[in-house]
Amino acid sequence: MGSASPRDHLMKLLEPVVSAEGLDLEDITVTQAGKRRLLRVIVDRDGGVSLDDVADVSQAVSTALDDTDAMGQAAYTLEVSSPGVDRPLTEPRHWRRAAKRLVKAELRDGTVVEGRIMTADDTGVDLDVEGAARRLDYESLTRGRVQVEFRRFDDVDGDEG
Repeated sequence: MGSASPRDHLMKLLEPVVSAEGLDLEDITVTQAGKRRLLRVIVDRDGGVSLDDVADVSQAVSTALDDTDAMGQAAYTLEVSSPGVDRPLTEPRHWRRAAKRLVKAELRDGTVVEGRIMTADDTGVDLDVEGAARRLDYESLTRGRVQVEFRRFDDVDGDEG
């Protein structure tokens, strides 16, 4: 008898299916929605995810689930989407994909740093904090969150009239 949770089992089953479509499997959740269950599959990749990508991976995931008994016999609804802006930045790829975005970074020592992501690599992230570059190693970070901006960094100053 294994100790893997149903979520872990689904992650293991679906990760190669999603990877074959050229995407990263970010998360899976199963929640009860009335008499049905809702299986939410979150996918992402560098450059973002298009509606065609979502349709393709949805079909591939549906086929993989139909070929196994991973969801059991009870009815469920499959929802495939990309992560929202409120997704915590916990992996190097999350930080890389948020380049040029304003973030709040929570450090292990309890402090919070707000700045714009300049670059991110496998070991850390470079932020522009009030005009000064600051390097944060992932080891010193717990997570980050993209801050919602009504005017993006790369917006061009133009006529406002």
